[in-house]
Amino acid sequence: MNFSQTRIAVFGGRQISDNIYQKAYKLGGLFAKEGYLVYCGGGKGVMEAVSKGVSESGGTCVGILKGLMLDEMNDFIKVPVATNMGISRNALLAYNCDVAVAISGKYGTLSEISYALQLEKPIIGLHSWKMNEFRNVDEPNEVIKFIKENT
Repeated sequence: MNFSQTRIAVFGGRQISDNIYQKAYKLGGLFAKEGYLVYCGGGKGVMEAVSKGVSESGGTCVGILKGLMLDEMNDFIKVPVATNMGISRNALLAYNCDVAVAISGKYGTLSEISYALQLEKPIIGLHSWKMNEFRNVDEPNEVIKFIKENT
């Protein structure tokens, strides 16, 4: 693992549409092609789609898990971190990134966004919460452009 890699934290929901799954999957592949180290919650939905895209394109995805058991982890996480912290683990995602990406999501995603904003991390949304503090885009390539402009 290259520790000079740009670290991306992905925040997102467990219950998502097929359209969001496909965009998150595509974005994961783009992350891997750019050589980014990706962090996520390690579960289903956005987390699975992104980590599947990362994995299938040869990248590394770290799963910051809520519990102690690996059974909550999706099949595409390369490095699991079992925290037993519940949703408090959301702070770890924000602390361990250079840029945060919010995809869809509900209140857990909003919590992660709040941590990233408080830590003054660059953040971009892909079909996520509409807030004045960060920009939302419609396509994965726009996320990559933002990351390149902010790292």
